[in-house]
Amino acid sequence: MTDLDWVPQSCTLPTEERPLRVAEWDGLLAERLREVSRPEPLRLRLDLGGDTSVEAQVRELVEKETGCCSFFTFTVTADTGALLLDISVDEVHAPVLDALAARASATGEGAPR
Repeated sequence: MTDLDWVPQSCTLPTEERPLRVAEWDGLLAERLREVSRPEPLRLRLDLGGDTSVEAQVRELVEKETGCCSFFTFTVTADTGALLLDISVDEVHAPVLDALAARASATGEGAPR
């Protein structure tokens, strides 16, 4: 998935920086994603493996993402041996969450379980 047409106009990240941000997400997902689930239509849950260094990486990425895409709500929960990242959006941005879920599933297929 290299096409960035799914990125909404409300994203304020400069266009030339978007591929770099996508690469950050792809790297995290490829290395750490254990499971993708959709507990609610407007909420995506990513189960990430890792330690406190992964938590710091996730929190930094979430902070950057919140700065340009304020329609996302991120919740990071550290659990024994796992890090859960819940991503929520409003109804208007449901297609963005759908695209992110598809990208996470595709990118995370080779991640360790």
